[in-house]
Amino acid sequence: MSGGGLLVAGTTSDAGKSVVTAGICRWLVRQGVKVAPFKAQNMSLNSFVTRGGAEIGRAQAMQAQACRVEPTALMNPVLLKPGGEQSSQVVLMGRPVGELSARGYHGGRQQQLLGTVLDCLAELRGTYDAVICEGAGSPAEINLRRTDIVNMGIARNARLPVLVVGDIDRGGVFASFFGTVALLSPEDQELVAGFLVNKFRGDVSLLEPGLDMLHGLTGRRTYGVLPFRHGLGIDEEDGLRVSLRGTVRESNTAPPVGADVLRVAVCALPLMSNFTDVDALAAEPGVVVRFVDRPEELADADLVVVPGTRGTVRALEWLRKRGLADALERRAAEQRPILGICGGFQVLGEHIEDEVESRAGAVQGLGVLPVRVRFAREKTLTRPAGEALGEHVEGYEIHHGVASVEGGEPFICDDRGHSLDGCRVGGTWGTHWHGSLESDGFRRAFLREVAAAAGRRFVPAADTSFAALREEQLDRLGDLIEQHADTDALWRLIESGAPQGLPFIPPGAPA
Repeated sequence: MSGGGLLVAGTTSDAGKSVVTAGICRWLVRQGVKVAPFKAQNMSLNSFVTRGGAEIGRAQAMQAQACRVEPTALMNPVLLKPGGEQSSQVVLMGRPVGELSARGYHGGRQQQLLGTVLDCLAELRGTYDAVICEGAGSPAEINLRRTDIVNMGIARNARLPVLVVGDIDRGGVFASFFGTVALLSPEDQELVAGFLVNKFRGDVSLLEPGLDMLHGLTGRRTYGVLPFRHGLGIDEEDGLRVSLRGTVRESNTAPPVGADVLRVAVCALPLMSNFTDVDALAAEPGVVVRFVDRPEELADADLVVVPGTRGTVRALEWLRKRGLADALERRAAEQRPILGICGGFQVLGEHIEDEVESRAGAVQGLGVLPVRVRFAREKTLTRPAGEALGEHVEGYEIHHGVASVEGGEPFICDDRGHSLDGCRVGGTWGTHWHGSLESDGFRRAFLREVAAAAGRRFVPAADTSFAALREEQLDRLGDLIEQHADTDALWRLIESGAPQGLPFIPPGAPA
């Protein structure tokens, strides 16, 4: 028997679909429901590696954690990783299968993947009591409806009820709700059960007359009004909101344990990937993380992080054009702390040979670390573990670049002291491992080294557990659903589908 299901759609991108999906998942699992997340097609540079060696969106990995299950490729069968304005790497069932332009993808390839997507969803629904699906962008993107496999396309094929989320903090939420429904075909409208208001500030009673009018106009009810809460934007799909100069990654509000704070500047590289690597730093009391794009903004930083990127050669060009390359080279010469992660590790090396990602051929790196990188066609996707700075460390690798380390000190080693990854020269460290800073003991040891090199009286908190903080965030999402949504009505949707007899709202989708 097939389990229940729900598609969480949105009036726009960034309306809150990912966190609402995670919140519903956490609420359900606390009720004893065996639940799984699903997103047919994800466009994101924030990805994760499952234990089976499959690459999926980090949002789905986070949602799997909300469900208290191990993430698998079934939960995100299609992942698109932008490599520029016009093309993306297509990752199918966790493995890259090629590069396609947007026109090439929407012109035929996307529709060919519908069978795979539906098979994955059916397998999940055959295994779990409920599957909570996340849409992408808006279901009313009428130019893409014909080939859609992530919004109404999958809802129609799998007969999923649809809940539309709107971000009221942006304004115009009533028009967005009404317009979303009115631009769908009659067959699509039959599945749109109602709405969920996200990020509301103030007295809900002032909103209720509008919700009543919306119900009268559309025949569809509102299933909840979620209040605005800080610190819930975990594992976003992309780095657009943090790539702006000076944006601060939301940090722990607790005061520093020692006398000083520690300032971390993250270079906001183009095509920045897995910027969530610095979340574990931001979770430490007394650590302030900001994203920067000017050399003068590195001057007062105690640590500079050069993060991952989907375009290593492009990132090098960007660093040089903005003067950040010179600033990083000076900083390294002064032995002031720098950490390069994945693509950031590669740009700090001496030489790059790339006939795969940029096809630029031989390119000189910054020369800060004694590393030569050759891009292989096969992507490395692993979940390694080792030791660094005397502590156990775990991570995950997602890269085409193969590093040959030709000097310096080993950074991450096995239990016999043999180098596993990366290197260190003076105050500069480099590694291909994403997620290593989530290992609490290693993170504290690393921050102690950074503080000593920076001359800061910063002391890492002895009891900060990143895993526990993540669980607290997921529980807060579950609390939002439990306390501010009509959970009985939500469960009826999941179990029984959209209500019968929902009215058609003209004009409908254009012919």
